[in-house]
Parts: sequence; C-alpha cells; structure tokens
Amino acid sequence: MASTGIKPSEKTLENLQAAFNGESNANAKYTEFATKADEDGYHKVASMFRAAAKAEKIHAEAHARVIKRMGAGPVANIETVHVGSTRENLEAAIAGESYERDVMYPAFIAEADAAGNAAAVRTFNAALEAEKEHARLYTELLNNLAHATVKTSYYVCAICGFTVDKITFERCPVCNAPGEKFEEVS
Repeated sequence: MASTGIKPSEKTLENLQAAFNGESNANAKYTEFATKADEDGYHKVASMFRAAAKAEKIHAEAHARVIKRMGAGPVANIETVHVGSTRENLEAAIAGESYERDVMYPAFIAEADAAGNAAAVRTFNAALEAEKEHARLYTELLNNLAHATVKTSYYVCAICGFTVDKITFERCPVCNAPGEKFEEVS
C-alpha cells in the first residue's frame, strides 16, 4: 500500500470527520424521507425512516465524542436533501446503507485498528452493525411496499443506535446495553 504522507492518527480523525458528516446528513435525509413516506401513506416506512434518523444522530454524536477526545471539533456540511417518491427514497437509503456497510466502515475500522485507536474502532463498529440492519430493514420494506401502510414501531438502542423491528433479546447485541435502553420510534 502506498504511503499517503498522512499519519495514522490524522487519517483516523479524517475518517471520523467523514463519518460524522455522513451520519449527520443521513439524519437530515431520513427525517425528510419520513415526512414524504407519511404523505404517501407508507406509515411503516415513515416509522423506519424516523428510527434510522434517530440512530444516525446517535452515531454522529458518538463519532463527535471521539473527535473531541482527539482534540478537534466535529464538522458537518448538511447538504440539500433530494426527496423523491417513497420507493426512490428507499432505494437511495439502501444504496447509502450498503455503501457504509460494505465499503466505508470496514475501511475506517481497518485503518483505526492499525492506528491503535480503540475508541474510533468501537464507534465505527457500532455504526457498521446498525447500518447492516438498516439495509436489511429498508430492503424488506421496499420488497413489501404495498403492505407498508400501517404505522408500526421500531426500536433504537439509545447507546449505540442499533435498530430493530422487535426486541428479542435482553441486552443489545452490539453494545450490550440492557434492553430497556431501546427507545420505541413510530
């Protein structure tokens, strides 16, 4: 691998800033997508977008804490949200979550691990696990969009942002927080 001239700690900080920016933008985007889904009558989809928005905010806050510990300030450039149809918004969400799951977070984790930054590894891992579940839940909704009209609840771990459609465990499978730390979002 070619050297970029950037110190490992600087690269980790750069990745944390990118993740903070991405999660902050995802929060804004999913909040807008939830409004559109409700307008379109897809209340289950709207509930999931609201739950994911909450999770993305938790991820951004976790990344921000590590950024601050590294002596920097978190910076986000919130972009204008393009809102399409609920189907298009789900497709965009799946693409974003899949990129984070398959490309972004694995690379950030590997780099932070190589740099010896355990706090960054933890926050990246927590986000990665949530993004995996978001991609799965969004795909389910897209595949069953005609049946996504009934408002339902999702549950978000207030500690790490892991998101589920039902709680089938006593402790969060990602951060080990007690099940009562999951907040209902509908």
